[in-house]
Amino acid sequence: MSASFTIALDAMGGDNAPGIVVKGADLARRRFPGIRFRMFGDETHILPLMKRRKRLREITEIVHTEDVISNEMTVSVALRKGRQSSMQLAINAVRDAEAAGVVSAGNTGALMAMAKLTLRTLPGIDRPAIAAIFPTIRGESVMLDLGANVECDAENLVQFAIMGEVFARTVLGTVEPSCGLLNVGSEEMKGHAEIQQASAYLRQMSDAFNFYGFVEGDDIAAGTTDVIVSDGFTGNIALKTTEGTARLIKEFLGDAFRSSFSARIGYILARRGLRKMRDRIDPRRYNGAVFLGLAGIAVKSHGGTDPFGFANAIGVAVDMAANGFNEKITEGLDAFGNFKPGPVEAAAS
Repeated sequence: MSASFTIALDAMGGDNAPGIVVKGADLARRRFPGIRFRMFGDETHILPLMKRRKRLREITEIVHTEDVISNEMTVSVALRKGRQSSMQLAINAVRDAEAAGVVSAGNTGALMAMAKLTLRTLPGIDRPAIAAIFPTIRGESVMLDLGANVECDAENLVQFAIMGEVFARTVLGTVEPSCGLLNVGSEEMKGHAEIQQASAYLRQMSDAFNFYGFVEGDDIAAGTTDVIVSDGFTGNIALKTTEGTARLIKEFLGDAFRSSFSARIGYILARRGLRKMRDRIDPRRYNGAVFLGLAGIAVKSHGGTDPFGFANAIGVAVDMAANGFNEKITEGLDAFGNFKPGPVEAAAS
């Protein structure tokens, strides 16, 4: 990356803050030579961690605040009492054009609410969506919404599809990404009225938009499409199911290789291949969920990540800023015109 960007960091957000934030920023500055940071948090905790990181100190401005949004704090309390918190001040830096994006590992609900109220949504976007990168058999895909909107109408789903397509092009580098709507079946007659309406409109956009059609749950890991679109209720369940399945397989493999002497020998022989598989599905590599649709870049890191994972979340913010992500979403919406869904008969599920 040759261009210079300033990224705002909520230094106090996350289970292991500010340690993972400082160490993650130090990793990120090696990966992105032109990067600078504005770090918001309690300097009495941050400065000792910066003492041996001279190069990081040179590119970092620390903005002191003792107020922190805890993971237990409700959204209403966070909005009322968190105006001077590290999270809110970091978001304000994006609003005031002092930073190209904000990264936080803190309270997800508070971050979404604060970012939406502070940054607002892009013209033509009704609701922001949470998007994240998934490893697949074919490589990587992006899925949204992962929990921001429990209920969505057809217009929301179409907007998510457009934002996901832009994300796949700008962040994943996918040429002409394909898009699928997550449904209870791949047949055209399946699904409720809203998803049928969204499908009908996306099919009409086929000349400018690579719409695959409906996809099912097993298509997520298969990488059938580069973009998977769903409402936040369904998407969050799919996300948590995927995370739980990954932990289950890890436990099963561990139990199997510890079960006997010959199994331990087998592990030694297969260790290199197992490490390759572990690296490929390592959740830290895909850390950094994005609030798409906001008039500013906001990235949510997993609260329990380590410095490597936090550095990757910073990388997502940098990639989006470097590629003019929000400008491309606006261009995409303009190209597809205003969405006016017509009535569609409900189909049998």
